[in-house]
Amino acid sequence: MQTTATILDGRALARELVAGLTQRAEALRNAGNVPRLVVEMVGEDESSLAYARSLLKLGAKIGIEVNLEQMPSDASEKRVIARLSALSTDRTIHGVLLHQPLPPHLDIERIAQHIPESKDVDATHPANQGRLAYGRDPLFVPATPQAVMLLLEASPAWPLRGRRAVVVGRSVVVGLPVSLLLLAADATVTTCHVETHDLAQYTRAAEVLVVATGVPGLVTAEMVAPGATVIDVGTTMVGGVLKGDVAYEEVARVAGAITPVPGGVGPLTNVALMRNVIAAAETGDAYF
Repeated sequence: MQTTATILDGRALARELVAGLTQRAEALRNAGNVPRLVVEMVGEDESSLAYARSLLKLGAKIGIEVNLEQMPSDASEKRVIARLSALSTDRTIHGVLLHQPLPPHLDIERIAQHIPESKDVDATHPANQGRLAYGRDPLFVPATPQAVMLLLEASPAWPLRGRRAVVVGRSVVVGLPVSLLLLAADATVTTCHVETHDLAQYTRAAEVLVVATGVPGLVTAEMVAPGATVIDVGTTMVGGVLKGDVAYEEVARVAGAITPVPGGVGPLTNVALMRNVIAAAETGDAYF
C-alpha cells in the first residue's frame, strides 16, 4: 500500500520564504540598516555549535549579519545578564537569541527576563510569552511553533476555524505555544502529555494533529483519523538516522497530509527565526 497523504514539504516552503526575506534584507541594507542577530551561547557543546553554524550560513544567504558570542561554560548568571542588558541599548543589533539549553548552574527563568523584549526573536522573555498567551499581536512568535503554523497554513486543513486540533506535548518551547497559536486561529484544541490516559482516543479525534514529544514512533497509524493533517515536530537520532515522533510510513497511508522527518518542520525553524529578525529590523526604532 503506497503513501496517500499530501507531503507538506518544509524545504520547498523554506526556499519560498528565504527568497522573500532576501528581498526585504536587501531593502534594509540599501537604506543603511543592516539586519543583525547576536547569538549568545554559554559553553561549547558541539550540537549547539552546529546549530549556530547553520544560523550563520542562513544569515549570510539572506543578508542578515549573524554574530556568535560564546561565554565559557562556567560563566556566572551575573555575567550573562550583564551582556544581555548591554545588547538592549545597541541600536545596531535587531535580534538577540540566548541559545538553550543553558549549563545546569544557570536558571533560564531568572535570565530570560533580561533578554531585550524588542529583540527577543525566539520569544523567550516572559513578557513575550505572555503576549502570546493573550493572543493579541505578540512581538514575535517562537521559531519552531511559527514553523508549525506556516506548514498548517500551506496544508489542506487551513483555515483552522472550528477544527478539532490535538497537540501531543506541553513543553514551553513547542507544545504550549503551539496550543496557544492554534487557539488564536480559532481551532478547538486539546493538549495531551505524558500523563494523558489512552492517548489514542484523543489523537483519533483530531482533524489536525501536532506531535512534539521526542519519543520516536510514538504515534502509529491506528492512532490517526483518516484524512487528518499531521505535523511531526520530533527529531531524535536512532541508529544514526533522524526519526520523528510519528511512524511516518504507516501514518502517511492514513493521513490526508503529513510532514516528513527530516524535511518538514526542521527546515522552516531557522527561517522563521530570521523572519523575526527582519521584522525587528524593519520596526526596530519603534521599540526604543
